[in-house]
Amino acid sequence: MSLYVALDNLGYRTHHMKEVFMNAEVQGDAWVNVTRQFKAGETIDFSVALGGYTAAVDWPAAAVYKELLAANPGAKVILTTRDFDSWYESAYTTIWQIPEAVKHMQVPWFRRKMLAPRLAFYRIHRELNWDREGSGGGFAGRFLDKEYARKVYEDHIAEVKRVVPKGQLLVYSVKEGWGPLCAFLGKKAPQDVPFPNINDAIEFQASIQRTKALVDQMWREQAAFGAVMVAAVAGGAVLLFKLLGRKSSS
Repeated sequence: MSLYVALDNLGYRTHHMKEVFMNAEVQGDAWVNVTRQFKAGETIDFSVALGGYTAAVDWPAAAVYKELLAANPGAKVILTTRDFDSWYESAYTTIWQIPEAVKHMQVPWFRRKMLAPRLAFYRIHRELNWDREGSGGGFAGRFLDKEYARKVYEDHIAEVKRVVPKGQLLVYSVKEGWGPLCAFLGKKAPQDVPFPNINDAIEFQASIQRTKALVDQMWREQAAFGAVMVAAVAGGAVLLFKLLGRKSSS
């Protein structure tokens, strides 16, 4: 999240997972198509998913970084690194919690179409990341196996260093601030603007709570709708009984 804000401050229009939540109607369908093309081994069309953006960070773009690099051969790539244990703890309390939370949510049937883009995003999150096998940072359904996750993490870093051409890659920690980032991108550091320090865990927990609150509200609406329907049917039954009573007595 810190790099996302930093790149925006440098003048980029940056894609981030947050963009998908904010524009789920378009972004959900777009990334479903990206996932379908990726799994089919087709050339990926990023024109809808990333149209209008000049940078992309975090998931889901990071899951297809090799395909993005193939589509943009001269692109600069920033590989952010941190201690594995702190990364794992952060990932567990943020991005891992979103599909896990949604997996256990029961969405009212009459609201599923409205939530389809967002639910589709949660599904591809699992397909491109948590359940994905092979290279590219997929955890093959074993993220909770910490030592397996460690190997995936380390292999992914090694792969990025191997795949991205020299001169196009910056291995970077956000703790380094503006200096290395601006030098790599050929940008001037913003004057009197501290490097962003965003707490991802708080942001993601808030996102999960918003989704849960939305689903809870839908269930309340369904309950209220059901109560009205029961009352209407009961009223109709009383009327029917009265009419039948009149008919039988005549």
